[in-house]
Amino acid sequence: MTTRHVGRVRRGRYRLALVGTVFLALLGSAGVAVGAEPAPASERAPDGVWRSDGYGTVLTIDGGVLRPYETTDIGCVPGTPAYREQAPGPDGSARFRARDAPDSYFPITVRRLPGRPDRASLTVEGTLGRRELRRVRTLPAGCLRPAPADPRAVFDVFWQTFRENYAFFAERGVDWAAAREKYRPMVRPDTTDDRLFEILTTMAEPLRDGHTSLRAPALDRFWRVARPGTPELDQAYEDRIRAFVERRDLGGTPLRTYAAGAIGYAELPGRIGYLRINRFVGYTGDQAPFAVEAAELDRALDAIVTAGNASGPDAWHGLIIDVRVNLGGLDDLGRRVAARLTDRAHPAYVKSARDDPHDPTRFTRPQPFRIEPAAGAPRYTGPVAVLTGPATVSAGETFLLALRERPGPTTFVGDNTQGIFSDMFGRTLPNGWTFTLSNERYVSPTGRSFEGVGLPVDFRTPVFTDAEFAADRDSAFDRAVRLLGGRNP
Repeated sequence: MTTRHVGRVRRGRYRLALVGTVFLALLGSAGVAVGAEPAPASERAPDGVWRSDGYGTVLTIDGGVLRPYETTDIGCVPGTPAYREQAPGPDGSARFRARDAPDSYFPITVRRLPGRPDRASLTVEGTLGRRELRRVRTLPAGCLRPAPADPRAVFDVFWQTFRENYAFFAERGVDWAAAREKYRPMVRPDTTDDRLFEILTTMAEPLRDGHTSLRAPALDRFWRVARPGTPELDQAYEDRIRAFVERRDLGGTPLRTYAAGAIGYAELPGRIGYLRINRFVGYTGDQAPFAVEAAELDRALDAIVTAGNASGPDAWHGLIIDVRVNLGGLDDLGRRVAARLTDRAHPAYVKSARDDPHDPTRFTRPQPFRIEPAAGAPRYTGPVAVLTGPATVSAGETFLLALRERPGPTTFVGDNTQGIFSDMFGRTLPNGWTFTLSNERYVSPTGRSFEGVGLPVDFRTPVFTDAEFAADRDSAFDRAVRLLGGRNP
């Protein structure tokens, strides 16, 4: 049966354990971190009303304030405003931050396109790609009046937002129109908040999409759902797996840890390196800017991928990369790791977003991404064995998409990943609840999607099953060691 996580809100780093790419409701409920007072206006600033390609968002920029609106065919919910940090640049770009939004902290940049006064782009520091903006004359009429917040209105906004933005109904085998017919009659004007929460989550549960979530702060409740058989990815699970690996696989040798424990390294007999990465975020603190996170990752990689390990007579004979428990994070941090594992540029993946509220097959213009070899740093190009499993999620999976294209010999061992690649698209309901869904498609350079099914492996083994623990066995690790010609400690 489906693994379902419903309960009180969990605090701390693992509170969204199945949500890889950081909760960036940058044009919705979460916003970004505390910012400065609005700067003086400029005639080159991207002021006006803009609609994004995809993402169901309209925003206004005026007097140094960016105000987002989450739109559907049935209405509009205002998001968190952001404030310009400084005067616009000579290219007409403006950088914004929001106040009092602790769950998302990356600044937004809006840039006018040269020679195209009615077009602009929006980017978020630390995330990949850009959102294309088109100038429109006015806000939709629904944005000019308060949105109703009764139980039926809340249900309708939730259902309609999925209908217009969710990208994988076909892949997940869900008839969303039939879901409305079944669950909408259950909602009455006097439906309690707890009952409404249950109706919405029960309706969304068949998606089995770990990037689908609902949060009700006043109820202190949070819900998400995952593929059948997925463990509860909390701190206790991480501690259990790490202790098992250190005792059983590393012969009692503790990992050398970096980046607040997110990265661990050990050396195995036969000059085989073992690199364990359990997330691509939270390297220096929950509110750290992307540049600080990236610098901390670089320091860890400098200590691990040394010149001696990367090449020469004492170089690694092979490297095991273990992401069997990887909670995701920022795609660009995964690309920084991949950049240390190649001396040739290569494609990574292609990203697009659903772009038509009435046609789920239409997406925004594809944006390809590449891996460029890390400049000025040692790069390892020898054999790599990658350990994966159903607890490899989101940014952990886009990292593997990039490694699949690596020019050097690369083998994947274990089990399919979770199959959730999209950034989490965050939205707000009229009653103040927030929710997320998957609206983006990541595909291989040849156009193949692994949404729902996860990335496959070359050698399939059990991954942290009850039977493996009972027998004190780690089949994936042992197979990787054999493939690289090494021996167990």
